[in-house]
Amino acid sequence: MLGLLQTVSCSAEVKPSVVVTPSGSNISKQLPLTPKVITHTPGSHSLNNMPAINANGFDPFFQEYSLMAEYNQLQNQKIPGVYTIPSALSPFVWNGFIFVREGLYSEGVFRFTMNIPETYPDSDCPQLMFDFPIFHPIIHPVTGDLDVKRGFPKWRRNVNHLWQVLMYVRRIFYKIDTTNPWNKEAATLYEQDMDLFKERVAESVMFSQDNIKKLPKTDDPYALRLAPLDDETFQEAKKQMLNLGRSSSEESNRPNGLSWMHPGSSQIFSREDSASA
Repeated sequence: MLGLLQTVSCSAEVKPSVVVTPSGSNISKQLPLTPKVITHTPGSHSLNNMPAINANGFDPFFQEYSLMAEYNQLQNQKIPGVYTIPSALSPFVWNGFIFVREGLYSEGVFRFTMNIPETYPDSDCPQLMFDFPIFHPIIHPVTGDLDVKRGFPKWRRNVNHLWQVLMYVRRIFYKIDTTNPWNKEAATLYEQDMDLFKERVAESVMFSQDNIKKLPKTDDPYALRLAPLDDETFQEAKKQMLNLGRSSSEESNRPNGLSWMHPGSSQIFSREDSASA
């Protein structure tokens, strides 16, 4: 469960300048073999910062399996530029980064924290807060909170998923919505003075690039941090990726089973008829 959403991508032509890593090294977590809703006395098991039974009557093991399933779905989505990992302190807290690659916020690297309600999965939508207030119409200018309810007015179990929230987070930097803004100044400038809006956005982008060099504002050992990528690490990562590509190609070219036919014909392999010998 507790692994990176994506491995840092690189190719023979492009060399990334940073690598995303969790602050801690041991990211394994022990869980029972099968999820189920069970009833037992408070304190009969222990999970970090989780009550024995939550307000909705869900057992913490059931909740954690549900969150693990959500995280697996997120990994399968492979949302471009988004990296996230559950906290070591609570499965209801996910730490992450978003790299914006084009548009007005291009080259921005924004750290965020997503807080999932403890009544999950029967809960309201998660709260998502950026590390600092980005200049954006739907990001609070003081707290850095994102207006998640705009995208999910009513959170519906088994319909809405956490990966959709992160997809929404990515989308806000490419498609600007100024209706009912949380940052009225940003909305006004976007509609009336685009040049000044771009200047303010550029300030947020520059601040984000300086901010990522600092350690996270938390003692969470799984909080993501960015570190310079030296040439030796890059070459080793590139070698592994190229080898993976070759092995995948070899697997795809390998026959799926034994063939009893001559290549390029419908003639069956067999001994020559003794009568023609």
